Amino acid sequence: MAIAAQDYRAKVAGPHAAADLGIALGWLSVGIGLAEFLMPRTVARATGTDEHTHMLRAFGLRELASGTGILLRPHKPGWLWSRVAGDVLDLGFLAFSRKRGHDRRAVLASALVAGVTTLDLLAALNNQQLAHGRQRTESGAIRVRRSLNINRSPQACYRFWRDFENFPSFMQHVDEVSLLDATRSRWRVHAPFGHPVEWNTEIVSDVPSQQLSWRTLPDAEIEHAGVVRFAPGIGGRGTRIEIDLSYLAPPGKTGALLEKLFGEDPSEQVDQDLRRFKQLIEAGEIATTTGQPTGRRSLRERLLHRGNPG
Repeated sequence: MAIAAQDYRAKVAGPHAAADLGIALGWLSVGIGLAEFLMPRTVARATGTDEHTHMLRAFGLRELASGTGILLRPHKPGWLWSRVAGDVLDLGFLAFSRKRGHDRRAVLASALVAGVTTLDLLAALNNQQLAHGRQRTESGAIRVRRSLNINRSPQACYRFWRDFENFPSFMQHVDEVSLLDATRSRWRVHAPFGHPVEWNTEIVSDVPSQQLSWRTLPDAEIEHAGVVRFAPGIGGRGTRIEIDLSYLAPPGKTGALLEKLFGEDPSEQVDQDLRRFKQLIEAGEIATTTGQPTGRRSLRERLLHRGNPG
């Protein structure tokens, strides 16, 4: 029961479509805010609110704040909810204006704001769901979506991730990944009570330094698909990693295998794996105090010690 290519694309497209909608609404908010703040009279004439020009500058500042927040923190649903709240204020303001003058311009503006409110509400709900990081699809698959900022370039992060044999070094449930050829690999993962699970995967999308995605081959005991994106961080510093994983076991095995493999909170496990990846690629090792009360020396310290034994 392999994950078909079109099903896989549908699974990984959702979060990115939601993110793109949020970004678009952020730019829309900035544009409206600039217009209201810099040209309040023009906006007032266009919307039939000529008597309340003085209020539009305040509305413009609100739009600018919301739009800037969305663009700088696209994964924080609070800024999108601030747009929804602003839409409600705008609708109330336009309704008040219609009562005073019954201007058709205010009616048209109200209809436009109502349409944008629907988009804002949809984007806020989708973004809030993504922020929680975990969901079950209609097919019963476990799906986890997380993101993290890394203090390394997208190129460095991609190169490390592209070598699947590196996965056991930071993915706690992965025991071994063996490369079969340029695009296929065999994974062996462990679960509680000594239940090993193996599957073969193939790369389905490889855009150097930007995106890497994979899926299991047919007849896998557990269907697995994943996509990881590498985007420049804010101001071009570091990398914003976004990961979207899904797991599905055949009927009759879903509960037992998936619960054993991932426990009660797979999103927390993925969070831990990403933090381990961050430590590994930034510092050259994963910080641990197991059996070492003072902690391990950093990679730089070990290299210095090797070059200067005394």
